Amino acid sequence: MHENLSANRARRALCILAAAAGLSGIAQAADPGVGDTEIVIGNSLTLQGGKNPYGVAALGGMMNYFDALNASGGIFGRKIVVRTLDDDDNNATAEANARKLVQDGVFLLFGPVEDGPSTAVMKAAVELKVPLFGPIAGPSALRRPFQPMVFPVQAERREEFRALMTWGRRIGLKTMAFFHADSEGGRHHVEDVNSIAKELAMQLVLPLPVKADATDADFDRMVKAMQAAKPDMIFNHGASGPYQKLVTKAKQAGLKTTYMGVNSGSSQIVQRVGPLAQGMVFAQVVPSPWERKREITREYQDATLKANPDVEFSYAGLEGFMTAKALAMALKATGRNLSRASLIKTLESSTFDLGGVKMRHTPDEHEGSRFVDISLVARDGRFIH
Repeated sequence: MHENLSANRARRALCILAAAAGLSGIAQAADPGVGDTEIVIGNSLTLQGGKNPYGVAALGGMMNYFDALNASGGIFGRKIVVRTLDDDDNNATAEANARKLVQDGVFLLFGPVEDGPSTAVMKAAVELKVPLFGPIAGPSALRRPFQPMVFPVQAERREEFRALMTWGRRIGLKTMAFFHADSEGGRHHVEDVNSIAKELAMQLVLPLPVKADATDADFDRMVKAMQAAKPDMIFNHGASGPYQKLVTKAKQAGLKTTYMGVNSGSSQIVQRVGPLAQGMVFAQVVPSPWERKREITREYQDATLKANPDVEFSYAGLEGFMTAKALAMALKATGRNLSRASLIKTLESSTFDLGGVKMRHTPDEHEGSRFVDISLVARDGRFIH
């Protein structure tokens, strides 16, 4: 066991040294995207022409932070310039966007949302040896196998699964259904759920894979499978649109189970399900954006109201804001002589308190935050933490 661990660490160290060696050569010639007055970062984001509320809110939170930062002088006199391309929730487009942004000279890649596009941006980042900071998604592929160029901020998706299942186990729930994409990523999530279930003496009795082109008849069959299996609880890994359709159909059919979900798209699910969403339980990877208990939330609320008093607070907005703050803190800690290599060194040797939520990376584990909170949907549609 110790030999395997040592070998694993040695392989990781070689990966990091190789990456650093490649980056040091670039840094000597001045890394792209770093000038006397600006730092240019590249952002491939799922906006879908403004039709994706999660992506739009996340971008709004990012820009609220960066705009306030720039107004106060930026990072050692350099303003943050964000170049954003819409990936339309398409993996191939997300990867192409990332490659174009790097080709056009950005310093790093930043903040893609959704599991598939984030993983696609990661592919380009790893190949081009450009840091990817703060993907707003939680697939295991961003951390395993170890990715020396990827620096998450939010907690991993399996930590959300663990939080939901632990909460369920605490109130006596033992069996579960799991709604997941019929894809390689979805199947990895099934493995994580099964692994956690064994730790907690629980059982996954009904995996529910869904294809992108699922029909109403497919969802009706899932409801019938749930009626037969009678799981104590059900949760998803993403795909908020299809999941809200399943939840609506299952609740309309009178199926008694505890309905849960991960953070991604939770607000949109509640809005679309309407009154039937009462009692749903969600994992959240940021604190409540409506409360002022933590410094990061107070900063987010104040910046949002200053930028636009009519914009509603949201989980996605806070997550974008917090991710932007995390990058700014890392850039400031790196100092005036900024390069990709020096930023990576800073990230791998520091712990950052983002205002009540901590972020940490090490040379052999890019963990980010482990913050996961549980929220309950009240009768009026509010999230109670």
